[in-house]
This record gives sequence, structure tokens and C-alpha cells, in this order.
Amino acid sequence: MLKRGMPPVHPGEILREMYMDAIGIGVKELADGLGVGRRTVSLIINGHSGISVEMALRLSMAFGTTPQLWINMQRDYDLWQAGNKATLKDVRHLFRSKGAA
Repeated sequence: MLKRGMPPVHPGEILREMYMDAIGIGVKELADGLGVGRRTVSLIINGHSGISVEMALRLSMAFGTTPQLWINMQRDYDLWQAGNKATLKDVRHLFRSKGAA
């Protein structure tokens, strides 16, 4: 689990800082370029919404990346967040190897 060290950055922050700011575009221009509403982009870049599979496809096409880049960032962020919130002390190990009685 990704509990150690610094928490992963929300992919919306990466989108804003490394892509939008880097090429000098705003929410409206990105939304228009992705074919989505401004609210959708705003929610993502402000960390209130995650990157969906469909959004990952749109972002990869728009910025020449892979969808996996966006999905992996979101996955890492979600796992870290869940690992810090989930209470797992009552979960039991259920797997038994073959041959074990």
C-alpha cells in the first residue's frame, strides 16, 4: 500500500501546473479542447473530482500522453487516500495455500 512518505499529488494539480500553466491555457480553453464543460475541468483541477477512464482518454489525446499516465496517477492518489482512511483491523486473511489443512 502507498502509505509511506509524501502523499501523491492529485492528478488535477498535475494537469493544472504541468499542462495548463505550462502552455498558458485556462479552464474554458481546456474544457472546449476536451469537449467537456468548464465545471468538469474546474472540479478536476481543484481536486474535487478524479480522472475517469473517459477523461484519461481525452487528456491523453489532447496532450499526447497515454491514458495509463492519468489512470495511474488517479489510482495512486486514491489508494493513498483510502489507505489513510480505511479501518482494516477486522479484515481476516482468507487465503490458504494448497495442501494446508
